[in-house]
Amino acid sequence: MSDLQIIDRDLLDHVSRLAKESPRRRKNYNFHATDAESSHRLLNAMEPDSYIQPHCHADASKDETIVVLRGALGAVFFNHDGSVAHKALLQPGGEAVAVNVPHGVFHTLVALESATVFFEAKAGPYLPLREWERGAWAPQEGEPDAAAYLAFLRGLFSAAPPHAHSESTRWKPT
Repeated sequence: MSDLQIIDRDLLDHVSRLAKESPRRRKNYNFHATDAESSHRLLNAMEPDSYIQPHCHADASKDETIVVLRGALGAVFFNHDGSVAHKALLQPGGEAVAVNVPHGVFHTLVALESATVFFEAKAGPYLPLREWERGAWAPQEGEPDAAAYLAFLRGLFSAAPPHAHSESTRWKPT
């Protein structure tokens, strides 16, 4: 039982502190020992100013399951042209608490509260995203338009009237 780990408030606080200190404003806490393992299980702590470029995992074994443990997470799913196909607000105790993302579906996640933490599970081994798995219609992490695009994504979950962010919403760079 030396590998037994309890996911408690102290662990969530620890990973959240690491995310706040990270330049990318997010941090993984892996339960799998190596990137080569066939099953990846991890906590991912994320701050609201962390940007993940929309992407998909093309490999048929790379479906991923995400369960929110703390905070609020916006999950956004895209058509291949970059328009928003669907979105979901994930919160512990909310209407939706988790999502299973099939391989080949373009998606991103947006932390809507500080210290948001989610559990993620997907097949290993780790494979870096190939260029065509990244949403070419969205800025890459660190590019000048990334902050504006993140603001657009966060706006999908604002208190605006439902018609303001319809299924056909698409970001237009300034």
